[in-house]
Amino acid sequence: MDNTTGLRESKKLRTRRLLAATALELFLEKGFDAVSVADVAAAAEVSKPTLFRYFPSKEDLVLDRFADHQDEVARIVRDRAAGLTPVGAVHAHFLAALAERDPITGLCDHPNVLAFQGLLYSTTSLEARIAHYTAREVELLAAALESESVPPLSARLAATHLVA
Repeated sequence: MDNTTGLRESKKLRTRRLLAATALELFLEKGFDAVSVADVAAAAEVSKPTLFRYFPSKEDLVLDRFADHQDEVARIVRDRAAGLTPVGAVHAHFLAALAERDPITGLCDHPNVLAFQGLLYSTTSLEARIAHYTAREVELLAAALESESVPPLSARLAATHLVA
């Protein structure tokens, strides 16, 4: 029984990855606004309803990578070593990500990452969604700081600067 559940989940993950990869390839080739959700579904050989089961919006086809990092800064602050400040913890994490050339830093010069960044920042609806993710990250970090008795305004200001 567990094997069946594992196979089902593996297939769902493969389908999700196929949809995201197909969409990104089409968006990079033709432009985000020139490609419809129907185009992506057809290229991935699934129906539109199937695509929407995995991704509620066209933007989500591109930005699901950001959703995976939604609570990252707050988690880093919550899980930091004793004696390490929130700034120190975020700084150390960021330097480690830079050393690994992690694309999530936005400072990776790999051609695929640059193409992805170009897509994000040349598409109004994607930029708006990124702003939403950033605002949510600030909220989560501010809450983590407030839980450590940082006054709300100071927590919000610190969170805004650390996330930026």
